This record gives sequence, structure tokens and C-alpha cells, in this order.
Amino acid sequence: MNTKKTLYIFIITAFLFFSCSNNEKQNLVELYGTTMGTTYSVKLVGDNSSPHFDSDNLKKRIDSVLVEVNRQMSTYIPTSEISEFNSSLSTDWFSISKDFAYVVDQSIEIGKLTNNCLDITIGTVVNIWGFGPDQRPKTIPSDEEISETKKLVGIDNIELVLASSSIRKKIEGLKIDLSATAKGFGVDKVFEYLKDLGFKNIMVEIGGEVRTSGLNHKNEKWKIGISEADHSGGINKVVELSNLSMATSGDYWNYFEEDGIRYSHTIDPTTGKPITHKLASVTVFDSTCVRADGLATALFVMGTEKGYQFAVDMELAIYQIVKKDTGFEVVKSPKFIELFEK
Repeated sequence: MNTKKTLYIFIITAFLFFSCSNNEKQNLVELYGTTMGTTYSVKLVGDNSSPHFDSDNLKKRIDSVLVEVNRQMSTYIPTSEISEFNSSLSTDWFSISKDFAYVVDQSIEIGKLTNNCLDITIGTVVNIWGFGPDQRPKTIPSDEEISETKKLVGIDNIELVLASSSIRKKIEGLKIDLSATAKGFGVDKVFEYLKDLGFKNIMVEIGGEVRTSGLNHKNEKWKIGISEADHSGGINKVVELSNLSMATSGDYWNYFEEDGIRYSHTIDPTTGKPITHKLASVTVFDSTCVRADGLATALFVMGTEKGYQFAVDMELAIYQIVKKDTGFEVVKSPKFIELFEK
């Protein structure tokens, strides 16, 4: 599922312990696991009104939620819904699950909003570059091969009926890729599941994509770190989140080098080639994680200047880390400053 690999986000918190606040017992519970080729963490703060639960059983139920998301949207599982749709040569209507349809709908909406900087029909192009389920090619794709494959790309080449959870491709060979939004949706799905159980203070993270509600065990907003745009493991910025989601897209965790040239996993749908600009990472904040995830990919494709202007126009909170000759520079949108620095 992870052709797009987001930056590692450090969740700043303590280990399991108890504290008292407002005469109520605050209980921090931490659950960890693996999914979608990465790791996940869930943190819940309980009080006297929180539901009673068994940690081991709750983890199994969370795992079941994520297994179902993978069964629907992972291109790395041959029997998943998305794999079956992609392998089909038919242009007839194809029935899919409601969640799958929802993620496709959200992805199309973000694609149209960003002038197709996010395009889920890019699956065939992703594959020829070796960032999908297919093996990495022995040679770099030629301009002719890219041009031919791009004929299968375009949001207008798919149709979706959300009410009946049906999708169809208008041209044979088209493949969709939800790696820019499925992980964010996985965060949302776990979050909503826990919320429905009665939890109020929640932090869910999958591979660096985060959604929060309420407060942490110290009765404060959740403190989330944005990593440095390198492999140092350092934290560039700490933000305080509550009732907000966050996702980061960058180019240094998933790439390959050939003849001294570095090829990013993020493909520009307009060129069919990996991005080459100086934007190292962009973090986006939004109400849902599926939207933050998709927007992060789209803004990363745009690059520093276009992405920043888009954020200003749309009043988005974003945090860019830009490569410079002497290191890195941080660029913050006005909405980010308003939310986190005032």
C-alpha cells in the first residue's frame, strides 16, 4: 500500500502510568502494532467516564479494523478489492465496499481541488518506476514508455457512484493507487472505531499519519513531533494537537539511485516522472487524516512556491522543510502560525 512513504513522526509521550487531574484518575494506555508495511500506535486516556476494556482484546479489534482496510485497498495483496479492480480488463461497473468508495471519492475530490497534483489513476506509471507492487525495473523507463503509460492516467477515465459503491474504468489497463490516502483513512477508521466505543481522549498514528481528540494524560494537548528532513531521527518541530489530524509527505525514505541520480517515489502525474524540486517535506493539518494525507501528497508534488500559495489561498495549515545549499529552511503558512504559534 505504501508507494508513498511518509516521514516518521515521533509521538512524544511517557510510558504507561497513572496521574490525577480534577479529582479524576487519568489512565494512559498505549497499544502498538504493524500494518500497511509500517507501524501503528494508539494512545487512550481514560477517566471515570471511559469504557472498561481489556487491552489485549482491544488491540485485536484494532488489528481487525486495519486488516479490513488492507483487504480493500492494498495493492500488495493480490486478492484485495483494489487489486481485483486493477487486474480486470473490463470496463463494466465493479462493486466495491463503502469504505473503498469513500476513499476513492475523497481522492478524486482532492485531485480536482489541486489541479490533479493528486491522481489516483497513476497506478501504471507508479509501477513502471518500481514504486508499486511490481518489481523495480532493471532500467529507467524511457520517455516513450512513460508517454505510452500516461495514456492510462486521468481522473476523467474512471467513474464512481458513491450511493451504490460502484466504480468503472473507461479504458482497459487503467490502475488506481490509493497509497496517498488509504493510510490516512486507516487512521480515521481506527479513530472513529474508538470514538464509537466511548473514548474521548484519543491519539492514533500509522506510519506518521496522526489524528487526535481531547487531551493527553497530563490534561494537555497531544504533543506531536515533525521529524527532520533527513535520516538523523531528530525532531524539527513539536506541535500541540487536539481534535485535528496531521500527515507528512517527503522524498527521503522511499527512493532509489541509478547512475548517481536519485529518483523519488513521488511521481508528478503531469510528467509521469519523479519530482525533482527542493521541497524535502510538507506536513499538512486538517480535520480528517484521509484529507491531510491526500493534501500532503498533492502539495509535495506542487513544490515549495506553488504549495505555499495553494495553502494561503485555501487557508491550510502547512509546514514545509526546504532543501538549501547550506542545509534546510522552514516555511510556514499563515494558518499554521495562527494555529500553533500565537
